[in-house]
Amino acid sequence: MTKQESKKGGAAEQVNNGPVEPRCPEQSAPIKAKVMKQTSRESLHRRNTESEVYDDGTNTFFWRAHTVTVLFILTCALVYVTLLEETPQDTAYNTKRGIVASILVFLCFGVTQAKDGPFTRPHPAYWRFWLCVTVVYELFLIFILFQTVHDGRQFMKYIDPKLGVPLPERDYGGNCLMYDPGNTTDPFHNIWDKMDGFVPAHFLGWYIKTLMIRDWWMCMIISVMFEFLEYSLEHQLPNFSECWWDHWIMDVLVCNGLGIYCGMQTLAWLSMKPYQWQGLWNIPTYKGKIKRIAFQFTPYSWVKFEWKPASNLRRWLAVLGIIFMFLLAELNTFYLKFVLWMPPEHYLVLLRLVFFVNVGGVAMREIYDFMDDPKFHKKLGQQAWLVAAITVTEFLIVVKYDPNTIMLPIPFFIMQCWFLGILLIFTWTLWRFFIRDITLRYKETRRRKQEVPADWDRPLGNGSSATPSGRSKLNGSSETLRQRKS
Repeated sequence: MTKQESKKGGAAEQVNNGPVEPRCPEQSAPIKAKVMKQTSRESLHRRNTESEVYDDGTNTFFWRAHTVTVLFILTCALVYVTLLEETPQDTAYNTKRGIVASILVFLCFGVTQAKDGPFTRPHPAYWRFWLCVTVVYELFLIFILFQTVHDGRQFMKYIDPKLGVPLPERDYGGNCLMYDPGNTTDPFHNIWDKMDGFVPAHFLGWYIKTLMIRDWWMCMIISVMFEFLEYSLEHQLPNFSECWWDHWIMDVLVCNGLGIYCGMQTLAWLSMKPYQWQGLWNIPTYKGKIKRIAFQFTPYSWVKFEWKPASNLRRWLAVLGIIFMFLLAELNTFYLKFVLWMPPEHYLVLLRLVFFVNVGGVAMREIYDFMDDPKFHKKLGQQAWLVAAITVTEFLIVVKYDPNTIMLPIPFFIMQCWFLGILLIFTWTLWRFFIRDITLRYKETRRRKQEVPADWDRPLGNGSSATPSGRSKLNGSSETLRQRKS
């Protein structure tokens, strides 16, 4: 038995046998027992959700900090630009290059000096880089938010000259027949027309989202809720207008469902995988070295997310907030393209998705730690804070740049459906966390009041009655105490 275990065992034995010191208060033993029981329950929960990690502690050149090296390289580059390079007489070109150089200097500082997050593989500098990219993107959104609508759209031409042009209108709904008898050459042409690059993108997107959320129910709720949002908002954006089988068969069942299933299988493998890390030069075989290099791109450790939304009000509101922010970020993808005049196939749209893939997992881990262990994680993580700020800023840009589209009235029957859903959620929350708890506490109080008189009236061996708890259990009845004093 280790020293820590012996201390825990001694403390537990002391609580079970009662206080040693005679001057200790009589309620100290139950309080200590309750505190230790709660602590052991929390530690048991953490052991069940966290994987065990073995690391030999090898610290190679790859893992050491290189702050002086990066500073030296950066200084040499600036000296070269200042002394050896001739500055072009092009104001627009110099402005672009100055902005890019400022961003690169900030990224160099952040990669070497920023605070590490919860992820360390493949390298902590990789996640520090994306943290700095998150800051840059939020600053860019703030800049766009403070421009006029015309200037903001025309500013996109500095990034790509093809932008800043109104998008052509396209028909997204069209013929919704799965089998078209009028087309004799290919009656299933409507289905084949939907088999474009967005099908594997949907599958890959939901596979990655499942790895972020790590819960089947939450993923399915978000997937189904987004289809309802597309139904509700198709009068605002034309690309929300899809056929019914495209909504529920192609999206929910095939693309999203298959991505969620593959993601859950990957989560099961990651939770069962042994996490034993050894230095590359300590592995004798080449096969082991190659395997170690491949596993460098897997997590250092694994934490199983147990959201438990119905356990308390704080977790329930946190889960509702996560679902809301996920849906808002999904809607921002479509609305930003519409208000900033970016075609769906533009590389900026793809870069935004790649950005959220890299920062979303870190943000979800920080949100889960903040919600699951608030005593240790006393504030929301930096990446989660920035992702929430970015989502809100994107929505504000949409509201400012095209308020007419956002304020288009929703059909009355759709408003009724959403009002009914919100009312059901509010009613269930009120019942589960307020009415039900008050009722249970009232029943428990009545049960205890009914048990106390029965214990008082229960006779002892000599025909006298005694109190059921408190000092009477340790020292006997009050009559016995009076006899002892006399």
